[in-house]
Amino acid sequence: MKHAISEPALTGAQRAMLAGRHGDGAALAMRVVVRLARALGADRLITVDSAHVDGCLFHGQVGIDLVERLISGGARVAVPTTLNVGSLDLLHPGVVRGDAGERADARRLMDGYVALGAEPTWTCAPYQLTERPAYGRHVAWAESNAIVFANSVLGARTDRYGDFADICAAVTGFAPRVGLHLDENRAGQDLFDCSGVPAGTFAADVAWAALGHLVGRRSGTRVPVLTGLPGDADEDRLKALGAAAASAGGVALFHAVGLTPEAPDTATAFRGRAAERRFEVTAADLRAACGELTTAPDGRLDAISVGTPHFSAAEFRALAALLAGGPPFDAGIEFWISTSRAVLAEAERVGDAAICRRAGARILVDTCTYIAPVLRASARVVMTNSAKWAWYAPTNLGIDVVFASLAECVLSARAGRVVRDPALWAAS
Repeated sequence: MKHAISEPALTGAQRAMLAGRHGDGAALAMRVVVRLARALGADRLITVDSAHVDGCLFHGQVGIDLVERLISGGARVAVPTTLNVGSLDLLHPGVVRGDAGERADARRLMDGYVALGAEPTWTCAPYQLTERPAYGRHVAWAESNAIVFANSVLGARTDRYGDFADICAAVTGFAPRVGLHLDENRAGQDLFDCSGVPAGTFAADVAWAALGHLVGRRSGTRVPVLTGLPGDADEDRLKALGAAAASAGGVALFHAVGLTPEAPDTATAFRGRAAERRFEVTAADLRAACGELTTAPDGRLDAISVGTPHFSAAEFRALAALLAGGPPFDAGIEFWISTSRAVLAEAERVGDAAICRRAGARILVDTCTYIAPVLRASARVVMTNSAKWAWYAPTNLGIDVVFASLAECVLSARAGRVVRDPALWAAS
């Protein structure tokens, strides 16, 4: 069946930009935004306060072609714009392996986005930066974990923007008025009742990532509402939950009742509607989710990778506390921390980075270990505390993964093999 396609209504200023009165680059960006709006059925465009661009990760020549065409057309970002991870660690040259030509192309792409006026933040966790979107404000963010965090934890409003749409929204300052920008699409759909999980279980960081994985697998791209969670979850636990849900299922918005801004109570989270589906979550479900994220048996271990999404200052502090005064890592284990240059600067200032380095950890910025060739080529079994990393790395890197808590990562790094913490699930 054919659907009638209607054009979004444009203001005079938007029509002027489309007609090229702000330059060829801005006109190109506006054509992309308008055609996206038409494809999505938007009645008009909305103004966005900021943008977060994921297109700076090098995937091929087409990315360079777009950004350089925007530059040659005189385009500049119209709103504050942060940049997601690129393909290189610009502070530590040589850490990322690979073909010299490809590295040159990756740098050319990253430089292009900076030339457009975007901030060289190079982080998949822009919400850890000083400037964050305010509650209820519209933004155009790309990168799945950033999208779900902006919508769910900050209460800002962004739809799912991908490569090219993100920079075009940044250049124009507009986005289609559709999806999660609209009240009606932010209502909860699925109820996940976690009240049956023993209270102490959520004291373990790994439980939040496991819950996110479970929610993503069951809810897909729907809007889940979670009840029965302890009321003291910090942003890193909500980050782990959202990143896992976005990776395993495509969740872009969740409501954690009593924790997130649009869910002071269950009725508000559902906006007065009834739950379309209900799930009773148990500790056994969370254990099963952890098992699904592990592809290797206990025993051999080659490397450990933490910080996907990027390690926060609080996570650096927690890791440093686990490491301070203890033995160094086994010489056969690579231990990588992926973080942003902004967070690293803070970790350097307070001394946490030095503690981690003394134990044997290596720190990667501007990119991530599962998208750039950083791990040594011989690494076959890698431990991580990130459900997102565990979900993607077997396919991206062709390795086996052990999903574990941060404390288990430290124990294993020191032992040179997989070590489990018998107390981890004691509360269950």
